[in-house]
Amino acid sequence: MANDTQNLPAYSRVLLKISGEALMGEQTFGIDVNVARAVAEEIKQVHDLGVQVAVVVGGGNIFRGLSKSAGNMDRSSADYIGMLATVMNAVVLQDALETTGIETRVLSAIDIPQLAEPFIRRRAIRHLEKKRIVIFAAGTGNPFFSTDSAAALRALEIKAEVILKATKVDGVYSADPMKDATATRFDSITYQEVLERQLKVMDASAISLCMDNDLPIVVFNMRKPGNIARVVQSDAGIGTRVCLRKPLS
Repeated sequence: MANDTQNLPAYSRVLLKISGEALMGEQTFGIDVNVARAVAEEIKQVHDLGVQVAVVVGGGNIFRGLSKSAGNMDRSSADYIGMLATVMNAVVLQDALETTGIETRVLSAIDIPQLAEPFIRRRAIRHLEKKRIVIFAAGTGNPFFSTDSAAALRALEIKAEVILKATKVDGVYSADPMKDATATRFDSITYQEVLERQLKVMDASAISLCMDNDLPIVVFNMRKPGNIARVVQSDAGIGTRVCLRKPLS
């Protein structure tokens, strides 16, 4: 009986933030459909636990407003192109998810009726209640705001219990573990520490929004199969939890 309890999900509604780069695989640009299908299978594991899942996907694998590819473009124009990139990724992920048999809806912050429904908060919540996976595309619909900020905003709007920030490393480190071999991983860290140390968890506006509303973030390595489900089942050894106060040891 104890094992059954341990396997129960710790959350009933989550928002998963995936970077566009996560869909590239070993490529240097674009979308690897096989990787998208693998991501979809990971998300399906969580859905099969009875958890309501919303997803915000970035667009950095195609275009990023703050990048060399944007050149000297006007920042607003570049950001809108980045929003279109997130719509492309969202539609690819939707197709991959529906291949697994899960109903999925893409809700866009910009009006593209041929590809996505417009974002309406109550509609998004209703889709989740009907056990559909909801993918939020086009960020917030405003330039100068990242998809990290969109993830924080949408999570609060749908009353998600946590943001799951999928990355290529297994949590938040004192320094970039790819560059500094002495970097140490935190099991938990406060929003304030993230801001003060300028750690690259999410951008400052997203962290501040989560801090103001006491919305926890769990940063984890998505490249290890089964990790999303492990985080949802509150496996203490997976990732780093960002919250208002560190738990008492």
